[in-house]
Amino acid sequence: MPLSPGARLGQYHIVALLGAGGMGEVYRARDSRLGRDVAVKVLPPDLVSNPDLVARFDREARAVAGLNHPNIVTLHSVEDENGIRFLTMELVDGETLSAIMAPGGLPVVRLFELAIPLADALVAAHEKGVVHRDLKPSNVMVTRDGRVKVLDFGLAKPLLTEWEPGQTRCATVATPLSSPGLTVGTLEYMAPEQIRGEKADARSDVFSLGIILYEMATGRRPFLGATGVDVAWSILNNIPPTVHSLRGDVPLEAARIIWRCLDKDPERRVQTAKDVRNELELARREFASARPATVHSGGLASDSGREILSIAVLPFENQSRSEEDEYFADGITEDVIAQLCKMRTVRVISSTSVMQFKRHSEAIRDIASKLRVAHVLKGSVRRVGDRVRIVAQLVDPLSDRNLWAETYDQRLTDIFGIQTEVALKIAGALRAELSPGERERIQRKPTHDIVAYELYLRGRERVVQFTVEALVQGIEYFDRAVARDSEFALAYVGLSMAYSELVDQGARGRDEVGPLALAAAAKAVALDPELGDAQCALAYARAVFELDWVGAERGFKRALELSPGNAFACDLYGRLCAGLERYDEAIALHERAHELDPLVQRIDLATSLLRAGRNDEAARIAERCIDTDPRYARGHATLGWARIRQGRTDEGIAALELAATLTPNEDMWLAQLGEAYGLMGETEKARNVLRRLEDPSRASPASPYLLAYVHTGLGEFDRAMDCLERALQRGTGPVYGIKGSFLLSPLRRHPRFTALLERMKLS
Repeated sequence: MPLSPGARLGQYHIVALLGAGGMGEVYRARDSRLGRDVAVKVLPPDLVSNPDLVARFDREARAVAGLNHPNIVTLHSVEDENGIRFLTMELVDGETLSAIMAPGGLPVVRLFELAIPLADALVAAHEKGVVHRDLKPSNVMVTRDGRVKVLDFGLAKPLLTEWEPGQTRCATVATPLSSPGLTVGTLEYMAPEQIRGEKADARSDVFSLGIILYEMATGRRPFLGATGVDVAWSILNNIPPTVHSLRGDVPLEAARIIWRCLDKDPERRVQTAKDVRNELELARREFASARPATVHSGGLASDSGREILSIAVLPFENQSRSEEDEYFADGITEDVIAQLCKMRTVRVISSTSVMQFKRHSEAIRDIASKLRVAHVLKGSVRRVGDRVRIVAQLVDPLSDRNLWAETYDQRLTDIFGIQTEVALKIAGALRAELSPGERERIQRKPTHDIVAYELYLRGRERVVQFTVEALVQGIEYFDRAVARDSEFALAYVGLSMAYSELVDQGARGRDEVGPLALAAAAKAVALDPELGDAQCALAYARAVFELDWVGAERGFKRALELSPGNAFACDLYGRLCAGLERYDEAIALHERAHELDPLVQRIDLATSLLRAGRNDEAARIAERCIDTDPRYARGHATLGWARIRQGRTDEGIAALELAATLTPNEDMWLAQLGEAYGLMGETEKARNVLRRLEDPSRASPASPYLLAYVHTGLGEFDRAMDCLERALQRGTGPVYGIKGSFLLSPLRRHPRFTALLERMKLS
């Protein structure tokens, strides 16, 4: 029977009834001894009359009382007064999460403000072995100053009763779907295993959290039904709409982690609340950096107040009879992307991300969700003799409605006019504002020679594979292109970048190809000073070959002025900043590159986070890269170093060993593994790596820059310095990153290291 205001329970004066449910009644009370207001929860008589349940409840309560977290309501005591069993808890002044749920979902910023501390509360409890088992919006309070407080952590456990097969009764809660008698959970927020009567664990809380986050994001629960049986069936069988399909402005990564929480199989579900919390934090940071201004439908406001729109150009389908023309269709795709990248008010996904959807049958809506764009361009290319037929369609992925469509059937020599018209028609359909300079750059033809253009496309197809063999083949095609058209700026850009990449991989020396890379980039800039790719190539070459940090930075800035959507320029500029130990700038640039290239441009972000000492974040990024491509050696190596720096050395070594195994012909990951062996005291394994790298029978010697890694791990700092000095002299390996490299950090106090930085103008 409810207590009346003014009643006493020991030292507690009842002020008012706050609520009631399967766990009993909750009152506001005054603690006369300590002079504070508390919440008093009077437990159901069924609990008090069962000694076994009382003992279990007391054990659980002691565990909950040990939780000390700002997002968990503090349990003060468990008491008994004249046969009335009750709890005293922190009194929260605010309203329940269910009361602030908004139709259509909470604003994105507010969603993150509440979701992350809610997940954090679960993390703290689960780490103490405490599982909630009845997580729902009415058990989450939001204080008047906006703080999240979770109620009843773990206190439902002692009241659980084993279900018999076929039992359909659910928890006693203040909802139409509840049934009295069993305090098992709340049906609308139960995990499938709870409905089946199986053991609930921390992953069951994760499922309940996913339902709450889904409701916060969309304004509706994912599993609906008119009766309790309907809701249970929906949870067990239905696949709800994705968050992103209902709410396009919710960041893709946030929508994706919510979706993974709702997997019906606990083994495939997100395994820990910490993973949910970390992914939400990362999504919030990406959202804040990518959308610093007012969010609109399908875009955001730029600094000038103009709306920035988003689009992905899917790989144009090759409908030609010959598979040899595949490179041509890919080239059309990349060139349309390049044209759109020149528009400041259009965010264009980079080709390396969209090419992952080549020959995929995924729905346009799902692709748009993964790439976080509001518009998609799809098309086809058919080439017959000297004619080309291009079909282009601009699609609204949510409605699957064509916003614009056009078919071009013209001579091959008119291909550049088609690309220009497609870009301008897209701008018109999106109502994107173009400056006169942007329009002029879009209309400029790259070459007058269609054969040179085809050679350029073949070369570009090779170099994006980033193997030494492919880079050499790409250079051959670019050379043939400029032989036909000596004023073809893009072909010179291709030459410069390929030469620079060969040096970066340690396959060629700086003196051997540096002059060629610099000359090609300078020629491209001289031919077309307003070509963003040319400015980027020259900036990169200045950093790699001349160690001209000021000139390189000036070039990267100019490249991004001319081509704001150039993900590669953002990424390379970020590498430069990281090499100069300007980590905040590097991370911001890598995040921008990731926004433009969400499925590819990530690992440089992880590396910069490692350099900045943000190891946990780096590990999460590396894990996501590996999820995308399980055979990505650099992802495994980066994760390995993150684990080592987290103190999880066995996992780190295993990841580095896997990276070296995945790429047996690349020295980089083998050398890093050798350094790790040395640092972990596995000296003989480190020396075996050295012997493999220094084997005179090798086809080509390993870069001394990489040998420096192993000597550093072994503590042979003088030998490591010898190698670094040889690397600088020969110009092999990524020596431009020497200052900020965490792999070389043990050398920083060596006097020769300081002298080396001075020679490189990095002191």
